[in-house]
Amino acid sequence: MDSIAASLATCFSDLPVIPAMSLRAGNAVDGYEAARQYDPAMDGVTPEYLEAYFWGIAHLDSQSWRYYLPHLLGYALQNISNPASNATDAFLFSLRPPDRDPPRFGSLSGSEEQVVVEVLEKLAFSGESAWREPAMIALEEYWAPGATYR
Repeated sequence: MDSIAASLATCFSDLPVIPAMSLRAGNAVDGYEAARQYDPAMDGVTPEYLEAYFWGIAHLDSQSWRYYLPHLLGYALQNISNPASNATDAFLFSLRPPDRDPPRFGSLSGSEEQVVVEVLEKLAFSGESAWREPAMIALEEYWAPGATYR
């Protein structure tokens, strides 16, 4: 996992300083409320933040999704054996097709895609993983070579 963590740190170096839409704002949209403005004090990415605002993942535009991607990938690895993580569940679902317009998956570089695959493979094939099935589905549908919807 150390090599994956190192890849996460180096691959996503061109991300914006703040996302166009925060998870908190996406979560508000999911609840049919107005999107809230980004607030550095309230939108710091912590495990508690990811779990509190996981419904927002589905509402992120491609650049905001990329902003949160390294955080969510790392968090999924940290929660590899925690089946109660709503953030990990929502995140893995966001890795399934169809892609958006503008594309989320298509916005990734080759090295970023490779890190996503490495995390999915770890989640899919590790004996300690509580996320085998959703990770395998994401791999089969889009991320693995010869994927169904690629």
